[in-house]
Amino acid sequence: MSLRRKLLLVALCTLALPIAGWLYVRQMEALLREGQAQALLASAGAVARSLVVTGAVQSAPARGWYVQSAAGPITVDGYGDDWAPLTPWSQSLGQHGKLLLAADDTWLYLYADVRDTRRTRADAADVGALAADHLILTLSNAAGQRRYLLASAAPGSLTARPLDPAVDGLPELIAAQWQEDGSGYHVELRLPRNLRLHALGVGVYDASAGGDRMASDTRPLIRYSETLSGELAQLVPDRVQARVLAPQGWLLARSGRLDTTPGSDGQPGWFASLVYRSLLATRLEDADLWSQDVPRLDTAEVGAAGGGKPVAVWRNGEERGSVVLAAAVPIQHAGKVDGVLLLEQASRAVPLLANKALLGLLLTSFGVLLVAGGILLAFATRLSLRLGRLRNAAERAQLNDGRLDGLFERGKFPMTDAPDEIGDLARSFERLFEVVGGYTDYLRTLASKLSHELNTPLAIVKSSLDNLEHALQERSALPAEAQPYLARARDGVARLGALVRAMSESSRMERSILAAEPEDVDLRDVVRGCADAYRPLIDTRRLECTLPDTPLYLHCAPELIAQALDKLLDNALSFTPPNGWLRLELRSTPDGAEIELANQGPPLPATMQGRLFDSLVSLRDKATPGDAPHLGLGLYVVRLVAERHGGIASARNLDDGSGVAFSLRLHGMPRQRLSG
Repeated sequence: MSLRRKLLLVALCTLALPIAGWLYVRQMEALLREGQAQALLASAGAVARSLVVTGAVQSAPARGWYVQSAAGPITVDGYGDDWAPLTPWSQSLGQHGKLLLAADDTWLYLYADVRDTRRTRADAADVGALAADHLILTLSNAAGQRRYLLASAAPGSLTARPLDPAVDGLPELIAAQWQEDGSGYHVELRLPRNLRLHALGVGVYDASAGGDRMASDTRPLIRYSETLSGELAQLVPDRVQARVLAPQGWLLARSGRLDTTPGSDGQPGWFASLVYRSLLATRLEDADLWSQDVPRLDTAEVGAAGGGKPVAVWRNGEERGSVVLAAAVPIQHAGKVDGVLLLEQASRAVPLLANKALLGLLLTSFGVLLVAGGILLAFATRLSLRLGRLRNAAERAQLNDGRLDGLFERGKFPMTDAPDEIGDLARSFERLFEVVGGYTDYLRTLASKLSHELNTPLAIVKSSLDNLEHALQERSALPAEAQPYLARARDGVARLGALVRAMSESSRMERSILAAEPEDVDLRDVVRGCADAYRPLIDTRRLECTLPDTPLYLHCAPELIAQALDKLLDNALSFTPPNGWLRLELRSTPDGAEIELANQGPPLPATMQGRLFDSLVSLRDKATPGDAPHLGLGLYVVRLVAERHGGIASARNLDDGSGVAFSLRLHGMPRQRLSG
């Protein structure tokens, strides 16, 4: 990763600033909401205590039948079409079905939906009517209680038969409608509102299941109270909606409406609302659960308040960008919960304040981030350019022959006059190249100096030996026992001369290898051409050449590779028996190519495997007197060629012990940079 990208990542760390600000705004918004919630809970508690003092809320029964307000005219025909708006809040009749009660200014309506697929039919006037499927209707007022039997042998109209003596204020006969379908039967009737009923009971008898034929579930009637609504309106603060609920959540009274009109700051847009609800609001309830026009609220908060625990909750408002705070407190008298007071207040101030704070913080943070990022990017660019100049100067420092280009005199190396750390680095580079340049010049000329200095002593020794032999031969014949010593002396002089020449030759070879020009070639052609040229030179030995099926291109110096193969072949022939084999193989590697030459022969000594490719190292037998000595430069050349191509040269014994293999791994030579 480049220096500029690293510093850019460092600049991105300043993103912690807007994140920390976002967390702060979120916490501030939560504290604002908590403060409003506590204030509304206190108001709700005060209103609840006032309702208890005035006695506006009567003691609520543990169970009751709730009478809804009729949404429209209801026709008593035994069908549930008119009851569709009220069906979601039907009340259970145990396992038998559901019950709906509704009232308008004149009538109290009842609709019972009974599930019964195996029916036993009889009219209410029949003697055995109590043994058939039927309903028991119980009416109760201040004077007493009376039960009625509702049964029918066929769909249509029916008249309920009283089962108890007459009671003042309760009707003698009740007309009803009985309808049936595949799932059961439906009974619909109406009663005058002036009966002033205190309680009502409904019992369902299933002849196929048995049970108590006269039983009914009698409960007090719970209904919306206009009187309580008037009392509530006098106690509720402005711009607050209040609802009094039974402990089970049924609506008893309501006052006020939620004020969702835009304030002086206007109505936030959809994006601001989305930002607030997704980034700032910690938790908002669904508005559908708190609808303003439902007869019952069945939420966890209302249930908790019905159990005696005050609860506050924030929910989404019906209007865009608004939120609603709801506070539910129990209405308690003598340790008993008579109902639940629910106060709701719409607010746009909290979302608007939070959005403005977040927007201002984000704009400031991103402005700081852009400035800091721009400064760091400019600094990184300048630093990268300065380091690039140092790199380019270091890359141009060495010429192909190993000499330095002479730009390292005092004041010539770039940025040596800079007062910062880059200047210190440049001055260190300058001193380093001065020392390395001097030492390189010394090493480069050492071999030629030694060879020049040794040539004169060697010439003196050689001429002295010649004169000694000539003088001895003039006086008399050279003694036979002196001839071996003289021959050994001549052989030693020849070896010393060869070593002196080798030192000069190795220096020239290094420079010639470094000066080689690369090109893109198919290595198959290079290896194939070398193999074809080697076959006439190996006498009776066998040479196998294995090449890949597809071209293998490499940016290299083909003449150097051929020279390295020549050295490997020359080395292999020295150890391969006359009828032995050689195997030359070229294969592709993930990062280049590998050439391996294996030959039959003795294994490599373990102590020499790490030194085979050093200069003047050889494993061949010492030459006999008079033969030219082997100088050990062949494998050294192979190593230089491999390193020039970014690879390595290695040797190993074959797994089966039949011979050795020398490998030349090549990665390719670097491409020349075009200087502009």
